[in-house]
Amino acid sequence: MPKQRITVALVNLVLVVTTGLLLVLLWQLRSLLVALMIAIVVAAALAPIIDSAEKLRLPRWLAVIVVYLGLIGLLTGAGVLIGPTVAEQIQRLIRRLPGYLEVVRSLIENLAIRFGLTDPETVSPVSQLLNPQALTGWVIRSSQQLLVRSYSVTRGILGGFFTLILALLLSGYMLSGSEKLIQGLVSLFPYPWNERLEAQVEPVTQRMGGYIQGRVLVSGILGIAITAGLGILGLSEFALGLGVIAGFTNLIPFLGPILGAVPALIVAVGHGGLTFFWVLLLFVIIQNVETYVLDPLLVGNSVKVHPLYQLLAVLGGTQVLGIIGALIVPPWVAGAAVLLENLYLKPKQLAEQQEALVTARTPETANPLPVNR
Repeated sequence: MPKQRITVALVNLVLVVTTGLLLVLLWQLRSLLVALMIAIVVAAALAPIIDSAEKLRLPRWLAVIVVYLGLIGLLTGAGVLIGPTVAEQIQRLIRRLPGYLEVVRSLIENLAIRFGLTDPETVSPVSQLLNPQALTGWVIRSSQQLLVRSYSVTRGILGGFFTLILALLLSGYMLSGSEKLIQGLVSLFPYPWNERLEAQVEPVTQRMGGYIQGRVLVSGILGIAITAGLGILGLSEFALGLGVIAGFTNLIPFLGPILGAVPALIVAVGHGGLTFFWVLLLFVIIQNVETYVLDPLLVGNSVKVHPLYQLLAVLGGTQVLGIIGALIVPPWVAGAAVLLENLYLKPKQLAEQQEALVTARTPETANPLPVNR
């Protein structure tokens, strides 16, 4: 008995030490893990395009090269066409932002006086909150914290650039040799888990890729609509820059649309008149179209994850990985939901149904026919 206790204690000690060393190793390789997470998301999003190109009787490796070169050319062309204008408008907006914030503060103070809120203890916190210098400093500090949190994972700006390049290379390798790679990974698991996991690769890929494709498409549509709407409403001086900001922030579910609307509303207040109300109405209409039309049509049907879990994924990803986490964690949650559904929930429901059928039949077979005496 004492020997058995000593053996059990040694096994537990080895497990604890091994787990600790594994966690330390994963922490040291965190930038590589982030690159791998990004690569899998990118590969899942581009897989349908690669499959379509492969149907044209192109070798898969050549289809990957053609698709990647096409996407790089498309992004480069868009950057050349609208990049300088967007940069100029954003710089102009940053220069005028303190003046717009001063207008907002004066407007709120006038409204407070009109409604009889003249108490200094009530008006002073509002004035401090909308102080242009303080608010601008808070925005800059918050943005820096998010960027630093993102860069700390990838070890600096240069590390972040190399992480992105590595993620693109890994995603290309995954797409070109996906069949052999998947077979090699699932072969590490015993039967029947190897077959079960191999069967889940396609639905997981479709769920993750569908999420990214839907978010990019919705964000592009909203960016174009907001740019056009702001130009019509008289904000053509900043329309393209504000539309690009709204489109990029919309990639982040829930929080992104709000963040994208704030700069446009501040600029609208600075222009005076009814511009603020028209811009607010524009964003309300666009967000309702996104919520009730575009998201269910382009994102919701592919994700099939409760909005609360999506929100928690965004908040958790932002807390751990910054902006990178807000973008890549939700599709991973969507993929994990597929595994949970197909490997646990459906078998559990099937087992419960079979047990209910057996229980329902048991009284009929257990009660014998009455015997006539």
